[in-house]
Amino acid sequence: MKLFSAFIAFVIVSQSSAQNKSVDALRDAQTKRPQELTQSTGTNATRSKSLYVNPFIGTGGHGHTFPGATAPFGMMQLSPDTRHDGWDGCSGYHYSDSILYGFSHTHLSGTGVPDYCDLLIVPQTGTAKSTPGYVDSNGYGSTFSHSTEKASPGYYEVFLEKPKILARLSASTRSGMHEYTFNTKNEKRFIVIDLDHRDKIRSASIKQVSSTEISGYRISESWAKEQHFYFFIQTSSPFLSYTSITDQGQHKVILEFPDTLNQLKLKVGMSAVDEKGAENNLKNEIAHWNLDELRAETNRRWNRELEKVSIESSDRNVLINFYTALYHSFLSPNIFSDADGRYRGRDLIIHQLKETEAQYSVFSLWDTYRATHPLFTLVQQKRTNDFVETFMRQYKQGGDLPVWELAANETECMIGYHSVSVIADAFVKGIVKLDTTSVLEAMLDTSTKDEFAKKSFSSNGFVNSSEEPESVSKTLEYAYDDFCIAQFAKKAGRQSIYDQYLNRSMQFINCFDPKTKFMRARRNGVWFSPFDPAEVNFNYTEANSWQYSLYAPHAIGTLTALIGNKDSLEHWLDKLFSTKSELTGRQQVDITGLIGQYAHGNEPSHHMAYLYNYTNAPYKTQRTVDRILKEMYSPLPDGLSGNEDCGQMSSWYVLSALGIYQIAPGSPIFDIGRPLIDKAIIKLENNNTLNINVLNNSKNNIYIQSIQLNGAPVLRNYLTFDELNSGGNITITMGDSPLLLRDKFIPNPTISSIPESFVPVPYIEETSTTFEDQLTISLNYPKLLGDNSTYKIQYSIDGNNWSSYTKPIKISTTTSISAQLIKKVGAKTFKSPIIQNQFTKRDKTVHLKIQSNYANQYAAGGQNALIDGVRGGKEFRTGDWQGYWAQDMIGTIDFDAPRSLNEIGLSCIQDMKSWIFYPSSIELFISEDGKSFHSAGIINVSEKNTFPEQAENKEFTLPVSTKEQIKAIRLVAKNFGKCPEWHLGKGNDTWLFADEIIFR
Repeated sequence: MKLFSAFIAFVIVSQSSAQNKSVDALRDAQTKRPQELTQSTGTNATRSKSLYVNPFIGTGGHGHTFPGATAPFGMMQLSPDTRHDGWDGCSGYHYSDSILYGFSHTHLSGTGVPDYCDLLIVPQTGTAKSTPGYVDSNGYGSTFSHSTEKASPGYYEVFLEKPKILARLSASTRSGMHEYTFNTKNEKRFIVIDLDHRDKIRSASIKQVSSTEISGYRISESWAKEQHFYFFIQTSSPFLSYTSITDQGQHKVILEFPDTLNQLKLKVGMSAVDEKGAENNLKNEIAHWNLDELRAETNRRWNRELEKVSIESSDRNVLINFYTALYHSFLSPNIFSDADGRYRGRDLIIHQLKETEAQYSVFSLWDTYRATHPLFTLVQQKRTNDFVETFMRQYKQGGDLPVWELAANETECMIGYHSVSVIADAFVKGIVKLDTTSVLEAMLDTSTKDEFAKKSFSSNGFVNSSEEPESVSKTLEYAYDDFCIAQFAKKAGRQSIYDQYLNRSMQFINCFDPKTKFMRARRNGVWFSPFDPAEVNFNYTEANSWQYSLYAPHAIGTLTALIGNKDSLEHWLDKLFSTKSELTGRQQVDITGLIGQYAHGNEPSHHMAYLYNYTNAPYKTQRTVDRILKEMYSPLPDGLSGNEDCGQMSSWYVLSALGIYQIAPGSPIFDIGRPLIDKAIIKLENNNTLNINVLNNSKNNIYIQSIQLNGAPVLRNYLTFDELNSGGNITITMGDSPLLLRDKFIPNPTISSIPESFVPVPYIEETSTTFEDQLTISLNYPKLLGDNSTYKIQYSIDGNNWSSYTKPIKISTTTSISAQLIKKVGAKTFKSPIIQNQFTKRDKTVHLKIQSNYANQYAAGGQNALIDGVRGGKEFRTGDWQGYWAQDMIGTIDFDAPRSLNEIGLSCIQDMKSWIFYPSSIELFISEDGKSFHSAGIINVSEKNTFPEQAENKEFTLPVSTKEQIKAIRLVAKNFGKCPEWHLGKGNDTWLFADEIIFR
């Protein structure tokens, strides 16, 4: 998860040199399984499930997981910290590192943005060091070896080599225990408590309560703009001294213990409410000093959760991958309410829960709505109800349903409003009972707020790329979310809302280009151009058009009709999985795990392998899922193909290994794929048991031959949630050859039929909005195979009378074209939204030569973009700004005939959070003969020394002092250079963006 900022995907913050270790070295370093696994006895059906969990999986590569101790869905994640920043340091730990700084108490699992790592505890011997650094420097940090690391659910152990300290950690839900065994004699023992570790401190305090107790808090700002963390620490032995370090804004304490002390233990309670809450949490959860007892109890809790799904497999790697994936799925969301029921709400005010209620945090919904929450509807139904109730409390306190909520802060990270998916899916499955009136109010209010182009989506039928970045992805995901609202409304008996939102759910059609068969961005009626489906640009969210063009999981039948038919969909998928894996455009670190252009390392692709079920070749789903399960997951540190993303990457594995996957939560149907396990026993919360038996299973037998449910044949490619939730026996027989009979299995029916009131928005086939002499404009609309409605396009020129479109329109002057599609169904008439574009006749006596290289993904229309008269706003990703990376922008304008000018200059945008700076200076030159130039002056742009949150744009101009007519203009806009010291990207190159060279 995900975006460091609007632009961090292009600029990767430097990592430590240790990260450059080869993948082979990482594999060699992690060849053994936990000792308990290799020594355990019994069958894999009866053996403790936690023995198969390897928390190091995902800590290498780009998995961004942590190996430390935590309880299921626990508030505390007590884990080692090996790096302070950088994209691969999001969890605080990376397997390639060799320096360990200490142990902190909160960690995020698999996100793409760093936060947490609160309250760093650093054990030391000899001389106390209070600042981080490498070994043999003046800062703290110890070398360590993976050979001394051990990790299992609820437990972590490592030997710190420089101070020679054995560290052992365990955790309960809201509290944890450290145990440090000192292996030196006659050396002082210290514990450093560092509150400054990682993110920016807004406020902090730490105080001594007694000779064995310390209390404090830190309020910090990072991804979560105001995170509250309160703590209470107890030590097993009194400390000899308590030294507070507060100079230069530091918030640290050094505790000294006797040099004869062999072992020291610390207990830490945490809370987001207050220090008293942290103390109460600790005393409620850990009343003893026995770390092994705590470890055993937390391990028992993990086994109770993991045993909800008992699987058998002859392949030990499948067992390790499966139970580690299930473990990762159960790490978050995290409990956020204290033992006494108090919690900090989205309004940052303290609230009180009833005894039966629980508040949660860390909702990576853009990721987890796809597989993690559907998995929870099978095996975490009580918690699913708690999650939905948490959403509703957050709505009442914060004004909208969560998008990506973290520690009572709405980060607004990623797109869509996928909390409605989680709510609707749980509701239509009957596992939550809700006040439908208030829930619908929250859903409708969230979907119509004046933010992120939601109103544009509603009124225009799509998100306009000239108004909002990531317009294609937002259009498609808003459409899916609106399907979920429709399904909720239907079950709640609200027919008018169902009709309205089912209509909105079809608006993905308006991004479908019939000529290319891809989803494309639109600038009103015109397709964004140039178009390359492999290009990663600002029209898609962490993806390209290959990876988003089949995103209509709620309406696969309609999508198939757009593409052509079932065979057309099969051919499209074949190309997806077989085309070259090269990406063009901007670098996007999240796009990993490529098979062709399918990217398993990021979420938009996750449903695609199952779409073969909707073709005449469903066996290709089985073959493709088998490949993904085997190639994209392994029991190694780099065993995940991309960010874990709070469970989504792992939940995909869990469901797919069981042989099922829900491609459209909100529709209670699970597609059947390729079961990797031999047997599974799923304990459902309604006291039913679901048994999955896979016969004749092997590495080569990847194709389903038959399916039976409770002894009866199942002649379809899906099972309903009710069938799964009712328990019983599913028997799947496998073979080594595809089942080629087309009608043997009936695919999932079209989940959502197109309503008769839906009318596609017409489009203009001409992609350029500027021309020199004459332009021919053709109008069209996306057609669905089998649609028998009658359509007519109407158009208007410059706002005059409307006419029926019968042939292409020719224009020779600057002209505004409006168009609308009229649909007739019997006696009923329906109309689409109106699209409007202005086509500008460019002065062909003006010529521009750019001596610099603009980025293709920020071309803004190409060579003449800076003289086309089209101006950009305050969003650089809308397609009107031309971008230059790490270079000056040099351009020359030549006029056919000399002309008088009063003012010349350049219009630029600055968006520092995206590494876009105004030029440091702009020097302007003029020429009366078009050959010799002389300076017209220099505009020096003052350097900003702050980091403004908002983007801004500005014209930089100079008056023309000469009265002579001018034949040519030249400008040199100097790139700002490296990001300054105060910038979060300090030392990295910067961008220069312009939209128009000004000459008046």
